[in-house]
Amino acid sequence: MDGNHAAALALLIAGLVFGLHAQPLSGSTVKQEGAKSYPVKTLFGAFAPRPTKPPEKCTCKCGERNDASRIVGGQPAGTNEFPWMARLSYFSKFYCGGMLINDRYVLTAAHCVRGFMWFMIKVTFGEHDRCDKEVKPESRFVLRAISQDFSYSSFDNDIALLRLNDRVPISDTIRPICLPTSKGELYVDRTAVASGWGTLMEDGKPACILQQVELPVMSNEKCRQTKYNASMITDNMLCAGYGEGGKDSCQGDSGGPLVTERPDKTYELIGVVSWGNGCARPGYPGVYTRVNRYLDWIAENTKEGCYCTQ
Repeated sequence: MDGNHAAALALLIAGLVFGLHAQPLSGSTVKQEGAKSYPVKTLFGAFAPRPTKPPEKCTCKCGERNDASRIVGGQPAGTNEFPWMARLSYFSKFYCGGMLINDRYVLTAAHCVRGFMWFMIKVTFGEHDRCDKEVKPESRFVLRAISQDFSYSSFDNDIALLRLNDRVPISDTIRPICLPTSKGELYVDRTAVASGWGTLMEDGKPACILQQVELPVMSNEKCRQTKYNASMITDNMLCAGYGEGGKDSCQGDSGGPLVTERPDKTYELIGVVSWGNGCARPGYPGVYTRVNRYLDWIAENTKEGCYCTQ
């Protein structure tokens, strides 16, 4: 089957599955939907409502971490400690992380969706042990993936939005992360937390239990003085880690969150797990997409999502 026929087949499948015209992955803005809602029958046997305008105010608060009684050097997270965590699977196989930012959208890395048939990406929420088959987590499929001008040659602009096929119920175990409020905050020397189900060592196996690790944020100037080539670290990136290595995100953590605590004890998203040279190697800190460089783009493309109060 040539490329044109494969693409046409993919679009046909998307149309059958979701009852609408598939749209290609692109950096174009999301069109605002009308206020009315009506159901569409899908091949999954359920009626999925078309998007509606969100309520003027959502009765929830973002960034609330639940205290519990690919990460290297970290520790298991408490059950639903990070309620914004999302797990991405492709053809039923886990491969990336993401985070809920409102009841309709998940933020992840562009390299987690570029080149994928996005309508085959399944997103699950409220998970702790992804290997526990007895638990049936809240799940959604992706209607549309929107990425920035991303390139595998530089990994610049490694950020993407996933629009879900239905709204996600906000609860104690599923809650969005807060977005930054300042476009100019650099977070230098702040303690940040990365979380994910990625490998616990280079070339290892993904974890079953959600892992977390605390990492210090370094300035881009200092990051450019590490073993990385200085030109590789753009202003759209953020580095976090230790000079001596030992703690880091790793394979499978891609697309997941790097968060930091605010004075009011809520958490805000400062980075998206993007790339690095190996995992936890000395002189090679983890590199994350700097979220506050994309706040206008996120707002423009998520208008129909209902944001919790900051």
